Amino acid sequence: MNRPTAGSLQIPASVLGMAASRRNVLRGGLLGGALLSSSTFLAACGGDSGGGSGSDAVKFGLNEASGAGPAYERQMAMVKAYMAESGAKVDVNAVDHNTFQENINTYLQGNPDDIFSWFAGFRMNQFAEQGLITDLSDVWPIDGVNDSFKEAATASDGKQYFVPREYYPWAVFYKKSTFEKKGYAPPTTLEELMTLSKKMQADDITPFAFADKDGWPAMGTFDILNMRINGFDFHMSLMAGDEEWDSAEVKQVFDAWRELLPFHQADPLGRTWQEAATSMGKDECGMYLLGTFVVDGIPDLEDDLDFFTFPELDSSIGATALDAPIDGWCLSASAKNPEGGKEMLKWLGTAAAADAANKDTTPLIAANSDADTSVYSALQKKSVEVVGAAENIAQFLDRDTRADFASTVIIPSLQKFLEDPTDVDGVTKSIQEQKESIFV
Repeated sequence: MNRPTAGSLQIPASVLGMAASRRNVLRGGLLGGALLSSSTFLAACGGDSGGGSGSDAVKFGLNEASGAGPAYERQMAMVKAYMAESGAKVDVNAVDHNTFQENINTYLQGNPDDIFSWFAGFRMNQFAEQGLITDLSDVWPIDGVNDSFKEAATASDGKQYFVPREYYPWAVFYKKSTFEKKGYAPPTTLEELMTLSKKMQADDITPFAFADKDGWPAMGTFDILNMRINGFDFHMSLMAGDEEWDSAEVKQVFDAWRELLPFHQADPLGRTWQEAATSMGKDECGMYLLGTFVVDGIPDLEDDLDFFTFPELDSSIGATALDAPIDGWCLSASAKNPEGGKEMLKWLGTAAAADAANKDTTPLIAANSDADTSVYSALQKKSVEVVGAAENIAQFLDRDTRADFASTVIIPSLQKFLEDPTDVDGVTKSIQEQKESIFV
């Protein structure tokens, strides 16, 4: 694959679209749970400077808590730019990210917003197959958004249900100043990683920042270890329910993880990813496996951050696979203003929308290749190169498998393992038994 320059992402459609095309039709429900609870406010401009909610307003569900930080501000910048250009009214319903995901099925079956933030691939396809989101085929093609992203927006029925906003790789982040000061070098093999980790410990630095209070961050560690040890195809088959969780292959992943845990921050279940990022920022930890949104946790250090892909653990498999999730929007099947929603989605997919979100510091890469890349940071430009050079791309564990399985089985199972990493057989057996009752 040719390595792209910033703004010209070229990823094979077979890579980004695998989540929707490789699964059988889903059966059964998703997560239940209580109805979402949040404050709803109106953001309006253009001809109606006084604001006020109305039936002509587009209801926009933003799964970042109001005023929570850069991720919220980026999407709000898009909303405000759209209203300024179109004169349309938009009601913004800002909900905590984790709360939104945990209650998404109840939300969609209740009284959802017209547009809501969501993910490409398998997680989108579930809702398309259940009739909970709207066919957006008439929104495509989108100028500047290539066929790779269109494939990721395509469900098993061949129709598009998603408009992409941005993508980002998961990698191992570190402070350049710390590595230079200590004489550290990014490792490319397991042996080099172990040597570096031991050297950091000798320098009174915990090698890896680590957090799993919210349940999902540890999935990134499982993903990369599984892809490095068993390969991309096995990983995706495992996510699809076609492999056994109590197999020798999966147990090998947990065994390798157990060997690496002494190099990670202790007690991860009591720590948020932002707190772990702060630990790295303070040089209490030397590295952090996370998405490039780590910048949102330590924005003042963006210019000092760099990253490397997790090193190979098996030379026959290499280190060419990674997680690179795609974020964007869907339109609810029960949208009150579907036409207004589609008009807004057409604009949200444009380069102008991407530019509105990229006015200030942002660690993410616009899906629209016509976006202004002159404002991209060094991290953003490197992200484009790293994703472009990857041979295989996964969306992330809780996006590549069933939502109910990820939330009700994998999260508690990984947290149980982190509390007691000695019982690999018990954890994998429990996952497999629960998997058999879900993947039927």
